[in-house]
Amino acid sequence: MMTLKHTLRASVALCFLVAIQGCASLKNRVLPSSEPPLPKSYSGSGGGVNTAAVTWRSFFKDPNLASLIREALDNNQELNILMQEIQVANAEVKARKGAIFPFLTFGGGAGVEKVGRYTRPGAVEANTEIKPGKEFPEPLPAFGFSADFDWEVDIWRKLRNERDASIMRYLATQEGRNFMIMNLVAEIAESYYELVGLDNQLQILEQTISVQQDALKAVKMQKDAAKVTELAVRRFEAEVLKNQSRRFSIKQNITVVENRLNFLAGRYPQPISRNSAGFEKQSLPSVHAGLPAQLLSYRPDVRQAELELAASGLDVKAAGARFYPALNIKAALGLESFTLGSLFSTPEGLLYGAAANMMAPLINKSAIRAEFNSASARQIAAIYSYQQAVLKAYIEVVNQMAQMRNLNSGLNLKQQQVAALSDSIRISGQLFNSARADYTEVLLTQRDALEAKIDLIELKQQQMTAYIKAYKALGGGIDRADSKK
Repeated sequence: MMTLKHTLRASVALCFLVAIQGCASLKNRVLPSSEPPLPKSYSGSGGGVNTAAVTWRSFFKDPNLASLIREALDNNQELNILMQEIQVANAEVKARKGAIFPFLTFGGGAGVEKVGRYTRPGAVEANTEIKPGKEFPEPLPAFGFSADFDWEVDIWRKLRNERDASIMRYLATQEGRNFMIMNLVAEIAESYYELVGLDNQLQILEQTISVQQDALKAVKMQKDAAKVTELAVRRFEAEVLKNQSRRFSIKQNITVVENRLNFLAGRYPQPISRNSAGFEKQSLPSVHAGLPAQLLSYRPDVRQAELELAASGLDVKAAGARFYPALNIKAALGLESFTLGSLFSTPEGLLYGAAANMMAPLINKSAIRAEFNSASARQIAAIYSYQQAVLKAYIEVVNQMAQMRNLNSGLNLKQQQVAALSDSIRISGQLFNSARADYTEVLLTQRDALEAKIDLIELKQQQMTAYIKAYKALGGGIDRADSKK
């Protein structure tokens, strides 16, 4: 006959065997490298101190733009929705922390029970007396209260790994919020300078319409003097009408961009305060790329992917711990009696108990193995997501730095073209008035000059956008005040 000692030895040996099988499941895993093979420097970049270290308050010096960004960080609905998701992640952290500690509950109750006389409990009650000459009460009442203790001892760090994984995901949601702030700041800045560019396009168009109207008057006078035909008058008139129609298209674009900024700021449509004067001469601070390795600390999406990777690794460890034996300790202490009067009589009414259980999965572990394999697959996917985030960040920086250089060169040439065509308008007008140039030359010169000026404004707007996108690609647009909001 097997004694208690032999039973305990067999149980311990069996649990040890199960633990060895669990270890084998954890070790038979091959993971891809999570270290991103980043180049040591950017090709074609001058290096310097990474501009991402500059806060948006220092990078965008326009007070109207800064005011818009501050309002958006306070009122943007999408950002506020994400804040609630962060609160959900924070609650998950607290729940996982609580699972590590023992659970202690306290409660009381009362009830009544009537059993059949011709049953084992009924027969026992019929032949048992509480006092001489008196049987169990029928029906039998019960009163009591107790404190219950329940604790899963975290031998294999399953609960602590789940807690740490939830902390990593909470931190990842914080980085996700920083990533949204970075994009929000950049989108507001791009839209703001797009709006300023449209203001300048409208101003150029108004000036061109005024010049063309003066030219139309001159052509009409020459037609009255029989120097030109009605065709010249109609051509000039058509050009004026075309540009007057174009003016309303630009005004509509201004309305759309204004309302986009209002939406990002979380407010209803209203005029956007802005400084549109001297747009061609406006500039943003120089952008320096620094070293590629700095992307790992400055880019919030890269940091988020890194934290998600760490959390997935802890998930695998927690899932692997389910292969091992689990130790549970339970205890109870309380008072129980048939009557309220005798409820507090001790030691007669005292109720207590304690037990420790160690349970290990033995047969049909498919559910545990499936959960472990699922966690392993998610970890591998997180590794590839991290690598992808790093690669994407690096390519974005290279593209935007090249975009800045090319736009700077193109802008200089466009400015020279505009200057040459502006002189051509004056010269063509003088030649036309002296009958040394055809009216079509005047029309084409004015048209080319207008298009060149509009192109210059659009190119300037693209240049400002390139600086903003380069700043964002490096991880700029966040400061500590925003992160602690």
